Amino acid sequence: MKEDHGWFAFFSTDLDASVVDLLQAFADRSTIEQDFHDVKEVWGSGQQQVRNIWTNAAAYNLNLWMHTLVELWGWRREHSQLVDRGDSPWDDPDRRPSHADRRKALRHQILQNQFQAIANDWRSPQKIIQLTESLVTLAA
Repeated sequence: MKEDHGWFAFFSTDLDASVVDLLQAFADRSTIEQDFHDVKEVWGSGQQQVRNIWTNAAAYNLNLWMHTLVELWGWRREHSQLVDRGDSPWDDPDRRPSHADRRKALRHQILQNQFQAIANDWRSPQKIIQLTESLVTLAA
């Protein structure tokens, strides 16, 4: 396959595979590798300090489920709901949201909902509410 910056050689052991089949298989493989990268880098998979193989398998399974649930939560959300590049003006604002962006947006929404519930129940002064909002921004 020829690209602007060079070419890539794809091959397969299936002699009947078409070019479209090869490109689709490569795209699928790239997606799987990106997901494993996100599970390792964002969720810290493999860094758990556990004592036996079954606990290790459970921790890895939990990381995969958490990754899946965050992706599911962010599936139909708008780009503006998932990404806030205000703290990093050098970053491309049109870049697609990463898994870390989705996770950060979900964490922010959860914290915001919890603090909002507390603020509504306690009838807190405006200064406390503003402090809480700034803490939510820092925590997420």
